[in-house]
Amino acid sequence: MNKTAIEGFFATLKAANPSPQTELEYASVFELLAAVLLSAQATDVGVNKATRRLFPVANTPAKILALGEDGLADYIKTIGLYRTKAKNLYRTCQIILEQHGGQVPRSREALEALPGVGRKTANVVLNVAFGEPTMAVDTHIFRVGNRTGLAPGKNVLEVEQALLRRVPPDYLVDAHHWLILHGRYICQARRPLCERCQVRAFCDNPAPTMAGNAS
Repeated sequence: MNKTAIEGFFATLKAANPSPQTELEYASVFELLAAVLLSAQATDVGVNKATRRLFPVANTPAKILALGEDGLADYIKTIGLYRTKAKNLYRTCQIILEQHGGQVPRSREALEALPGVGRKTANVVLNVAFGEPTMAVDTHIFRVGNRTGLAPGKNVLEVEQALLRRVPPDYLVDAHHWLILHGRYICQARRPLCERCQVRAFCDNPAPTMAGNAS
């Protein structure tokens, strides 16, 4: 995908959805961090179902610590790997209180030092909460980057770095959301819905027909 196509690709996505948002439900930076931490290998729908129970009761580090690790686990037990996630979130709350005055840190280094928070989670928080032009590459973005020719790479870091180089600055803050939503609902893994794709004209590998998609 060349520069002209990339500009058209993102201009089209922006026209269709000028202010894209994460589908995780949250009302504070801490709630966002907790939701993203819980979302590893889980769907946003599943995480939202659990946090709708958890956040009305415990939506700060102190309140989650008051639940205890077992109490926290009980609230999120509908999510896969919930015991590991409860342990990580509980310890993260301890660190936020002990080392960051109860506030979610704004640096990548500090975020990635939190249990259960890797590069992708840190990128989401930096982008969504603090408006930094980061790129959190999940399976959807990895697939879209490679399949469309937008940002080919052998691993998530290569795709992330390619996106940061190739996405025009005017689109970079929102690009993460556009690409996730496009991968989730249109450029799907098993059968991309090319017949419904608004950016098909800019793609390096559009499927020619529905039959071709299914093959």
